[in-house]
Amino acid sequence: MSDAAPAITQAERDDLRRNGILLTSLEELYNWGRSHSVWPLNFGLACCAIEMIAASMARYDIARFGSEVFRPSPRQADLLIVSGTVTKKMAPQVVRLWNQMPEPKYCIAMGACAISGGPFKQGYNVLKGIDRFIPVDIYIPGCPPRPEALLHGLVQLQAKISGQPLTGPDAPRHLRTDIECDCPVPEFGAHDLEPPQNPAVWTPPPAVVRPDKA
Repeated sequence: MSDAAPAITQAERDDLRRNGILLTSLEELYNWGRSHSVWPLNFGLACCAIEMIAASMARYDIARFGSEVFRPSPRQADLLIVSGTVTKKMAPQVVRLWNQMPEPKYCIAMGACAISGGPFKQGYNVLKGIDRFIPVDIYIPGCPPRPEALLHGLVQLQAKISGQPLTGPDAPRHLRTDIECDCPVPEFGAHDLEPPQNPAVWTPPPAVVRPDKA
């Protein structure tokens, strides 16, 4: 017969909370503080940035979620919202800003352009997704997505942070020693960015050859 105490259910915890008794763990408390104090970088690229700005205004009020502090310096921010078209001329600057942000940090790709290049995907000067160079936590589709979509993405990011364990392979980057936090900054080569992607976060899918075309 086991001597371990039975696990308390969520309903029992809610009942205790209504009576002024709060049960929590260090992991829950730590993640609660992180998820409710996400400070975005005051940075935008194109038309999606207008929707990001609108989300911080009185009608949508991103301050309700603890993210009202848009920091002008990457060294004081922990959320990079890539809002708009990422040209290959701008890609090195985005990666450089990412590297200047301290861990723990997170990235939201806002809009079709930041996710895949959008309507400019076939253009020679547009990056086909910022996730080719930096790790993206949340994707928000749309062209452009509305402020409500950004708030929904922020809530999804908070849920992701709240569920992160402090140890093991699923721990956040800043608590692991086997992951490099900085990403290589691409440079302008003779024909394209070099390297064309960061293999630590993105690799091209394998080519599929149809049997009738082989």
